[in-house]
Amino acid sequence: MKNKLFVVLALVAVFAMVLTACAPAAATPNKIKVASDAAYPPFEMVDEATKELIGFDIDLFNAIAKKAGIEVEFVNIGFDPLLAGMAQCQYDAAISAITITDERKQNMTFSDPYFQAGQAITVSTKNDTIKTEADLKGKTIGTQLGTTGDILAKKIEGATVKAYDSVDLAFQDLLNGQVEAVVADNVPSEGFVGKNADKIKVVGGLLTSEDYGISVCKKNPDLLAKINKALAEVKAEGVIDQLNTKWIKGQGK
Repeated sequence: MKNKLFVVLALVAVFAMVLTACAPAAATPNKIKVASDAAYPPFEMVDEATKELIGFDIDLFNAIAKKAGIEVEFVNIGFDPLLAGMAQCQYDAAISAITITDERKQNMTFSDPYFQAGQAITVSTKNDTIKTEADLKGKTIGTQLGTTGDILAKKIEGATVKAYDSVDLAFQDLLNGQVEAVVADNVPSEGFVGKNADKIKVVGGLLTSEDYGISVCKKNPDLLAKINKALAEVKAEGVIDQLNTKWIKGQGK
């Protein structure tokens, strides 16, 4: 009886193995790592309550990912290491108010543009001497390391540039009188001014005209094509306009 039972159990085990071998393999999730410097409101920031990334860029990429059938894992990292990581394809993509430049195109590819911005000068409300880029000569300027504002400021004659890991630190030092001006993208600049209108102000016109794009690893042209296709679809559906209303005009309120 025991021998028969052993044979039956053995046959059941073999049969189970055959079924397992014949069964289709479980699908690998279509998941990508997307880098973002979550210290650049209203484009990307950390929700203090949930500790999750929120903002214009985060909402936009989530909409793109939904269209493209992509699962996303956001990675919060400083802007300068973000660019270095994208150059080495440590991340599949990055969205972080990244200006499309010829220099950056050498190390990564970019989606079609999704937002137009420019560099702005922010100073103390008590400062009446700095009104244009020419007035920044010889001044102490705060910037965010690795940004186009940082690159621009470092070309100004005689200027002392203090580059910070995050733009909010540059604005904090402006409020504390440690720098005379901050050069940064106009939308975040206006956001910081809105919260401190009695202390700082934006002066002059925009110093540049720039397009933001989604950075993609150069080794993954298929992902770039998916992102561009989905981006075009969400644009056509008015998602960009909705995000402008929510995050830019309303500053996330």
